[in-house]
Amino acid sequence: MDVTFRIRRFNPEVEGKNKPYWQEFHLSNVEETDRVLELLHRIKWEQDGTLTLRRSCAHGVCGSDAMRINGVNRLACKVLVKDLGTKIQVEPILGLPVIKDLVVDMEPFFAHYRQVMPYFINDSPLPADGRERLQSPEDREKFDDTTKCILCACCSTACPSFWANGDYVGPAAIVQAHRFIFDSRDQAAKERLDILAEPDGVWRCRTIFNCTPACPREIEVTRAIGEVKLAIRKGSPEGIIATSEIKGGSA
Repeated sequence: MDVTFRIRRFNPEVEGKNKPYWQEFHLSNVEETDRVLELLHRIKWEQDGTLTLRRSCAHGVCGSDAMRINGVNRLACKVLVKDLGTKIQVEPILGLPVIKDLVVDMEPFFAHYRQVMPYFINDSPLPADGRERLQSPEDREKFDDTTKCILCACCSTACPSFWANGDYVGPAAIVQAHRFIFDSRDQAAKERLDILAEPDGVWRCRTIFNCTPACPREIEVTRAIGEVKLAIRKGSPEGIIATSEIKGGSA
């Protein structure tokens, strides 16, 4: 199979290439089960060594190779040629500054991530027997979905509200906050809810639903955002998911 790649290029250090432009590459002997990342490697190693992209594990765990493939945010290591056809368009994810070619500056994204205190907070003494703080399967289930986030930024950079306002914390940060807000062992739910209740927090979400299908880990992102909104309105995460108010569907 022959495949044509159309890649959005940008190199701020080279005159004539310091504005975004499109470049085509043609590959032969491509298998339907080849992944986009493998083919980008072929282009870089066989045709143009200046092509710049991020990748690490190549198994959908690190999230570093997030890019816009045929108009949809995907992980290049997870997308097969058979799902795309013989014409493949690749460009950097939107809403973040492009450093070079397919590499974007992730610092604004991680600044929002740090803003929601994405770590376990519990200052009470450990149980007397020295064991870990136990949790029931039912309590764990409340936030199990949002523990799957790999911080690839696919959801945030698929969000028009994030494109329009860089101060919006974005879906990924809210997902990370959700993971701890609904953890029955954590003691900083109120502080996180206060942060997300600010003008650039969850209320900038317009429930467009771009984030959920963009997630390579199939997290119900929009539902998690809805649960955080409801917790803010009630002043506490207690009882939110156990009720029938939003259970069983996306918010």
